[in-house]
Amino acid sequence: MRVAYLQLALSMALVGANVAVAKLLAEALPIAMVAFLRCLIAMAVLWPLARAMDGRIRVPPDVVRNLALQAVFGTAIYNAGLLAGLRLTTALEGGLVLATLPAMVAIGGAVLLRERLPARQWAAVALAAGGMAAITVARAAGGDGGSALGNLLVFGGVLGEAAYVLLARRIAGRVPVVTASLWMQAFSALVLAPFAVPGLGAMAALADPALAALLVFHALTASVLCLLLWYAGLRRVPAGMAGIFTVFLPGTAALVAVTLLGEDGTAVHAAGFALMMGSVAVATWPRRGGRR
Repeated sequence: MRVAYLQLALSMALVGANVAVAKLLAEALPIAMVAFLRCLIAMAVLWPLARAMDGRIRVPPDVVRNLALQAVFGTAIYNAGLLAGLRLTTALEGGLVLATLPAMVAIGGAVLLRERLPARQWAAVALAAGGMAAITVARAAGGDGGSALGNLLVFGGVLGEAAYVLLARRIAGRVPVVTASLWMQAFSALVLAPFAVPGLGAMAALADPALAALLVFHALTASVLCLLLWYAGLRRVPAGMAGIFTVFLPGTAALVAVTLLGEDGTAVHAAGFALMMGSVAVATWPRRGGRR
């Protein structure tokens, strides 16, 4: 069980670390180009993995349509919001905004899937709203590099990712994970290509080995390794318990932003972080009997 816990924690920690990586990439390359190249690199790895692990990679037509929508929301809109937002705001604040994801999924499930939203989920939503308010106050007080518009764009990415999660519930268990991911990356590349092709000249920046390595790291960790680690952990850990490990996402994002990017954290940021962590914990902590 400890190995499974480690897999889940490492998966979310890598997602959190990629907030800072995405910020560095967005400052050096066009946003659509970063997302497009990430999809191509991921496909190059996922294709042989899908063939080896899943055999045939065909999926039913209704699942194909669902995966296409997941690609639009979970890859195109999420990456556009995240990368555009991180050009304006700090990785620290962007990571904290991402911590609203569990609350947004809960609200989406209640509104769109008619799932009953228990009192603790409303409490998670309230905590997430408080965290968002806290980082907005920190920005207004002169926090280093924060931006209301940037945070709003990142939040738009959160809404896209929440839609992806809700769509994924509709086909859960019908398609192997690696095959579904391969199809998603392919659809994402098709959606992003018209926006990325005009900026092909910017690829000259990838002559810098450090930038190229950063892009490869971003693609392999965010689109491949995180996924494999997460689902490997889920094989041994109930989904309700696994959700608790999402706390590593904003935690790692904040740590990397402060330690490696040199961003300044304030007491108000710390308060926002505490509220976000409370939101994630309340939204994902399993009920008695292991049920969410």
